[in-house]
Amino acid sequence: MQKMIAINTIYVEKGKGEQVTARFAKAKAVHTFEGFICMEVLLNEDNEDRDEIKVCTTWEDRQFFDSWLHSRENAKSHDAKAPAEPSPILGNEVKTFDVKVQHLPAETVETK
Repeated sequence: MQKMIAINTIYVEKGKGEQVTARFAKAKAVHTFEGFICMEVLLNEDNEDRDEIKVCTTWEDRQFFDSWLHSRENAKSHDAKAPAEPSPILGNEVKTFDVKVQHLPAETVETK
């Protein structure tokens, strides 16, 4: 097995990053999928014209991510519902990375 990370970069209207990251506060269906390890949601507000959110999910193996990506639950979580107001999301880009090196805190490393 080869651990991997998927990073969904979401571009958001300036000043709306907190509003969008709040949508990730509660665990959703992805957290129940086989092979899911963790999710981190990162916010960068340093850009002058937009905020940037990175939703990083770590998986035990690419097969588990692919299974989630093509699942009914994923499609349902991204269904376009008629919003009460226009979406602040300008676009997104998904990239995946194989984890080649990982260092854990010293207390978790066995000593000889």
